[in-house]
Amino acid sequence: MPLTDSLRDDILATVPSLRAFAMSLSGNSDRADDLVQETLLRALANIDSFQPGSNLPAWLFTILRNLFRSDYRKRRREVEDADGSYAETLKSQPNQTAHLEFEEFRAALEKLPQDQREALILVGASGFSYEDAAAICGCAVGTIKSRVNRARSKLSTMLSVDTADDFGPDDTVRAVIGGGR
Repeated sequence: MPLTDSLRDDILATVPSLRAFAMSLSGNSDRADDLVQETLLRALANIDSFQPGSNLPAWLFTILRNLFRSDYRKRRREVEDADGSYAETLKSQPNQTAHLEFEEFRAALEKLPQDQREALILVGASGFSYEDAAAICGCAVGTIKSRVNRARSKLSTMLSVDTADDFGPDDTVRAVIGGGR
């Protein structure tokens, strides 16, 4: 399948969502940019395997997820700063409340198991349906629903959030934590 202007525009429209997903997986903007770039290169190199009429964002997210997982397996042997203690010494603490709340949210999100965080980001933040998220993750729809529910419950507990109103006005955060409630 040749790369048409329409297909190119659809791919470019997906880039912000791909970057957000890559950020949620890697926690590093440089690494996220690299993941998105590699995803786009792989997608263009293998554009013939894309089925016209199928879900292009899901195809791209699957490529990105597989790249991340492959790279993660390669990097497992490297020394990690899992609890962020070393990184904390390299940055100054923020003085704005919203930034602090976001950092608390990000830290809580990182504490979730990988499969739950991934499902929550796909459904809550990226707007994929449960069915599309299941296809991206290669599991059953019920598994995705369960992962999202457990992730939302754990986040709510970690952040002491009883309702979405307890965490502020941000629609994306409300969708991720409260499921759009």
